Amino acid sequence: MKETDYAEIVTPLLAWYGEHARELPWRETADPYRIWVSEIMLQQTRVEAVKGYYERFISALPDVGALAHCPEEKLLKLWEGLGYYSRVKNLQKAAQNIMDEWGGKLPADHEALLKLPGIGPYTAAAIASIAFGIPRAVVDGNVLRVCTRLTANDTDITDPAFRRQIAASLDDVIPKDAPGTFNQAMMDLGAVICTPNGTPQCALCPLRDLCKAHQAGEELSYPVRSKGKARKIEKMTVFLLRDSDRYAIRKRKEPGLLSGFYELPHTAGWLDEEAAVIYLMTIPVDPMHISRIEDAKHIFTHKEWHMIAYEVRIAAGSGEQCPDLVFASAKELKQTYPLPSAFAVYKKHIGL
Repeated sequence: MKETDYAEIVTPLLAWYGEHARELPWRETADPYRIWVSEIMLQQTRVEAVKGYYERFISALPDVGALAHCPEEKLLKLWEGLGYYSRVKNLQKAAQNIMDEWGGKLPADHEALLKLPGIGPYTAAAIASIAFGIPRAVVDGNVLRVCTRLTANDTDITDPAFRRQIAASLDDVIPKDAPGTFNQAMMDLGAVICTPNGTPQCALCPLRDLCKAHQAGEELSYPVRSKGKARKIEKMTVFLLRDSDRYAIRKRKEPGLLSGFYELPHTAGWLDEEAAVIYLMTIPVDPMHISRIEDAKHIFTHKEWHMIAYEVRIAAGSGEQCPDLVFASAKELKQTYPLPSAFAVYKKHIGL
């Protein structure tokens, strides 16, 4: 099939979705706010990872006003571990804009949605179609994979012009009476049948007879993606500083990566034990016992943290004079202070 033949997929796709749609909590509501929150959470995150976060977030912040006025530390705590933290900051900025400009209700307008912080073409189309019935097609990695396999198109999917081309082609065929259903069907097909890793389940695909890649036995040749730049590697030494039953954390500075979160103290480079002790005395804290714990790696979009770490018992009160450090119990860390997922490996040493 060709891009101009996408109309052929509508009927079999919707029939398949009617029988096999995934049961997801955000599909049980028509509330635009909840649909919006779910779409932001789902960006670059697996569905199974989102479910618990979504329920907790909606319970704590049930509407736009609650989100707009939520204190930053509570907001980040609700998002803790979900990653890509700029998403939740933009979510709140957009909520504040909606309160100021739209009376607390998301605008039922595709172009207006695009102007809100954190909402790009995919998210705007998803909200517009699912929440408001506006016929705009979503184009994400799942949709691009389905479309390039259907048409055996080897164009680089990182090309923005190609994404716009696919969106325009799907806009031409998206059913006006069920745009949200069509978009969610495309998402589900890419997520559970036309999968990105391993062999797709073509035998279960409602579009297999239309798929040029399947007919040629070349499903895994698509999509084509150019290699991005290698991520920058940053080496660091992390310290789990313990004063009796309290642990040292510090707040990351604004602006920048993970700003607003708390972190475990760390320094650039990999320090051996002797160098680590010397560094700690400059903070200053008084290390009484130091032991190496496991290494860890955390991958961000454009960089990687490669961490070595030490667990350090310090003399009681020796860190109290350091203005950057906050000493908190495990209970306080669990309930109050947001720690990013970059330090998840070390939380178990605190009992989190």
